[in-house]
Amino acid sequence: MRVLVAGATGAMGKELVPRLVDAGHQVFAMVRSESNKARAAQLGAVPVVADALDRAQVEAAVRQAAPEVIVNQLTAIGHVDTRHFERSFAATDRLRIEGTDNLLAAARATGVRRFVAQSNGAFTYTRTGGPVKNEQDSLDRSPVGQMAPMIAAIEHLEKAVLGAAWTEGIVLRYGAFYGAGTSMAPGSEQLEMIRKRRFPVVGDGGGVWSFIHIADAAEATVAAVENGGRGVYNIVDDDPAPVAEWLPELAAMLGAKKPMRVPRFIGRLAAGQAGVVLMTELRGASNAKAKRELGWHPTHPTWRQGFRVVP
Repeated sequence: MRVLVAGATGAMGKELVPRLVDAGHQVFAMVRSESNKARAAQLGAVPVVADALDRAQVEAAVRQAAPEVIVNQLTAIGHVDTRHFERSFAATDRLRIEGTDNLLAAARATGVRRFVAQSNGAFTYTRTGGPVKNEQDSLDRSPVGQMAPMIAAIEHLEKAVLGAAWTEGIVLRYGAFYGAGTSMAPGSEQLEMIRKRRFPVVGDGGGVWSFIHIADAAEATVAAVENGGRGVYNIVDDDPAPVAEWLPELAAMLGAKKPMRVPRFIGRLAAGQAGVVLMTELRGASNAKAKRELGWHPTHPTWRQGFRVVP
């Protein structure tokens, strides 16, 4: 198939594009600048240049590629400052709203039959009820103020993709990424903070995280491109775990001392309300549907195994 990947030179794109090429697909990479064309070509894709926020440029790029499938992996996430969570995600929020709308408009104009989009299942589910959510559970309806714009952008993306009756809309709610090119890669700021005991457990550390190795997320995306049906899929590993469990284990793997513990009010001062939510109130996600319907199984079924290949 002819597949256009938007965001092809990011952490996910670098894993996804070569896999699509190896699977026999003709891959086109939508890149923002001429300087990224060589990077896309090295991954095995045919580069097409467009600013995702410019509708005319996006339509021209999509017409040039004439894809059967579009994969939207547009993000602009750098270091996440939980005290200013909304600032850290502002550029990505815009891409998830305007960029998605532009891609969908171009896809409709050119008759794209399948549209696969990156969403977030790590930080977005409702914080009530049981510790593990499936695709039928709602996103957070009462997020803290710092996280509200991010969740609103996710909701916009999902409604737009799933509501496009003229194409097969597929939403992939990825868990927290780790591995090459992510915020939990060797030498990353986040791992160094854990190594230096600057990443404490806040409160009871009861927030449940669902992780996914970036390579496993890419494999799931290939499966969605080839076999997915309209709907939402959680792309996470088999082992959702509370912060109080995974953080000390990761610290031990890094050869660090056990993380310090601080009360919620101290955590709020240091990391903001969003940081407290991430540490104490998150809900994990189930991958049962993705396994059943995509025929996908993570190579790293648990972060306990996967983290060992990261440090």
